[in-house]
Amino acid sequence: MADHDLDVKNILVIHFGQLGDVVLALPAMRAIRERFPLANITALTGKVSGEIVRLSGFADQVIAVDRVELRDGPKLRSIAKIISLTRDLRHRELDLVIDLHSLKETNILAWLTRAKCRLFANRGNRSFHTLGNFEPPPPAEDRSMHLSRTYMRVLTPLGLNAQPEPVVISLQQGDVEFIRQHFLKETHGPLAAFFPGAGNPSRQWPLVRFAQLASRLQSDGYMPVVFLGPEEKEMRETVASSFPRGALIIDGLSIPQFIAVASEVDIFVTNDTGPMHLAALSGAPILLVIDSRAPLTYLPLTARIAIVNTAHIDAISVEDVHSAAQRLLSPATE
Repeated sequence: MADHDLDVKNILVIHFGQLGDVVLALPAMRAIRERFPLANITALTGKVSGEIVRLSGFADQVIAVDRVELRDGPKLRSIAKIISLTRDLRHRELDLVIDLHSLKETNILAWLTRAKCRLFANRGNRSFHTLGNFEPPPPAEDRSMHLSRTYMRVLTPLGLNAQPEPVVISLQQGDVEFIRQHFLKETHGPLAAFFPGAGNPSRQWPLVRFAQLASRLQSDGYMPVVFLGPEEKEMRETVASSFPRGALIIDGLSIPQFIAVASEVDIFVTNDTGPMHLAALSGAPILLVIDSRAPLTYLPLTARIAIVNTAHIDAISVEDVHSAAQRLLSPATE
């Protein structure tokens, strides 16, 4: 299958990666939208990531699937859901299926759709990419490359070779006003936001240092705002007692609400975790505290980022992060 042979009306884009991975795939999804402006594009994603794709506007429909439930739920029910999904996809009369993340099971699912054209990321023995039918096929995955670029390279057979550019999600003004009235009503002056949680303890800068940094930035004139996700529920009491008086703690946000609140802050200090990618989508300046041994191929795709990774994460000092924060904030205060 060659690029010039394509007559495309209905496209399926598959990505079942983690939240941050899907955010980093948005430039590729935008490129697909621009390459086929008149096509009907359906995105097949995980349950949480589906909201991000909806907000981006790069797909006309989103099918969000709970992969964990399919994997761990009752087998007969999972099989029935897979059969139902396959039937749904076949009824869409797909011309082109693009599997950006390329798992073995999603490659098989894409093949079962009977789509004429199939373009799958080549992830070696982690995928059945040979079920794709483009010649030449996409280049093999290069894990030393930034993930956003990796996804763009999957689209090479479509004649797309551009460098990925940041995506910023613009929310409706009504959504922003709702956030200001219900979550930021008590705030005043410039805002310094903090996300002290992390999916893995090895990626978590000590909470006490987040609190000390908040005190420093409060002295600089910034009001601290602390974000907590569902996994940080148990941290709320400790955060309330550790952070300086007057800090605002926000939890229970939907993804659109999180992005809307993040769009209002002057700096977003975070561990290496999914919400930092959501904050980048808002256009907020990101200050990432990360272990020096961690790969930098998953960094948020934004020009407004500073990284502190000068040591093992437990050894990174408040002074180093505060200095980085001042440098990141300086263009806004000049």
